[in-house]
Amino acid sequence: QVQLVESGGGSVQAGGSLRLSCAASGATPSVNCMAWFSQAPGKEREGVAAIPSGSSSTYYASSVKGRFTISQDVAKNTVYLQMNSLKPEDTAMYYCAARRSSYCGLARISEYAYWGQGTQVTVSS
Repeated sequence: QVQLVESGGGSVQAGGSLRLSCAASGATPSVNCMAWFSQAPGKEREGVAAIPSGSSSTYYASSVKGRFTISQDVAKNTVYLQMNSLKPEDTAMYYCAARRSSYCGLARISEYAYWGQGTQVTVSS
């Protein structure tokens, strides 16, 4: 089992920044990919960014490309999401997720076996 704990959410004004963190524990060597997903009220959960474990490759949703940056500290088993130039439409609950399959990306969401509890991001205009 892998446990994921997110932190760093909050309320900011449009144009502001937030940095989310996701600390993983447990069977972390089995994880091949970490990702961030968002879910706004009344909407489906959607992928934001993903990063293969120990890799510099990254994958982003088109809506956040150029504004958000996903990174990882392998030694700390922690993944980050730096969110800049935030917009009101970024308001959502943000979830950290992990998968064991070799595929790493924002599709095949059902293959993400482990999820955090979520952290709320609210952007006001």
